[in-house]
Amino acid sequence: MRILRVFFIHCLLFFSITTIYAQKKTVTVNEPETVKKLMTAKKNNNTSITTTDKYKIQIFSGKNSEATDAQNKFKKLFPALDISIIYANPSYKVLAGNFKTRLEAEKNLKDIQTYFDQALIIKPGK
Repeated sequence: MRILRVFFIHCLLFFSITTIYAQKKTVTVNEPETVKKLMTAKKNNNTSITTTDKYKIQIFSGKNSEATDAQNKFKKLFPALDISIIYANPSYKVLAGNFKTRLEAEKNLKDIQTYFDQALIIKPGK
């Protein structure tokens, strides 16, 4: 019985000492500049996007330069509607409008599909 107590105490001391010493280590992360630039670009693209219960119309999904072209074309055709570009891995998406109901989004979708045939209704964040 005494051997069991001594063994238990030694195990307790051993594990407590290793956890105490393990927490004194420091970690240094060397992050390349390109990663920092990409993270900044992603933050800048997604700053205006908020998760709401409103519907949006996705008019484009693809490369960044093509997304910017689609955004500019949409602004010229529909200046009254909000539009934004978000990055969703692996592509950029162009989202238009901020509709309270699906019915309102569907009405606008018919007009938008005459210029952007791939347009579809989405509910961001759901």
